[in-house]
Amino acid sequence: MSVTKEKYINELIPALVKRFGYKNVMQIPKIEKIVLNEGVGDATQNQHFLDLAVDEMTAITGQKPVITRARKSISNFKLRKGMPIGCKVTLRGNRMYEFLDRFLNITIARIRDFRGFPDGCFDGRGSCTIGIREQLIFPEIIYDKVERVRGMNITFVTTARTDEEAQALLEMLGLPFRK
Repeated sequence: MSVTKEKYINELIPALVKRFGYKNVMQIPKIEKIVLNEGVGDATQNQHFLDLAVDEMTAITGQKPVITRARKSISNFKLRKGMPIGCKVTLRGNRMYEFLDRFLNITIARIRDFRGFPDGCFDGRGSCTIGIREQLIFPEIIYDKVERVRGMNITFVTTARTDEEAQALLEMLGLPFRK
């Protein structure tokens, strides 16, 4: 069991019950999944960029990503319906907690000029989406093999009903937010 999952079970559950006064164990919010999404707009011109993005995301998550395709054609972007334009990975279970552990303890420390994630990253239903500007902050990425710096979105989907509960859960896990 990962350190983050042990911390959730042993420390966070009692703290959340005390703070929000849950009557039932099933009311306690937990992280349901983590979704990493990377858009590769250059893939419309050159398929090689998408292959590099897939390889990098595989190294970061330890799981092969799904290639996302365009839903409709947009002539100004030279985009046709069905063209590959990105990749995404959905992490659940042990892989999710292992990724979260590495993200909290190693990756966040490597972000340049980091002052915390903004409070406005919640969607109103307990999910938090964070934008990362460059994939180089992940220690799994080999700097010499990177041809183009790309960003990605990381979404933490929780079972919390409100943003306040979700933010309390993520803060207790160790995700830093701006004050």
